Amino acid sequence: LRTVITNADGRTDAQILPADQFETGTYELVFHAGAYLDACGTPPEDPRFLDIIPIRFGMSHPTHYHVPLLLSPFGYATYRGS
Repeated sequence: LRTVITNADGRTDAQILPADQFETGTYELVFHAGAYLDACGTPPEDPRFLDIIPIRFGMSHPTHYHVPLLLSPFGYATYRGS
């Protein structure tokens, strides 16, 4: 639907999906973790253990969804935030 880049706080400056475009369904966020780790100066590996991270989730209500990604070079976690 859109390509966005996170700011210094790791958030987008605008909603990824405006409320008037909401539809119940399954969505996917794709995080380019390898590029982020490279930009942060993390020592490179070839290939990186984590590069592209897809997060697929369902949205059933037109409410605010906060989907954080906690990232390290060798692992990640995500959850539905508030």
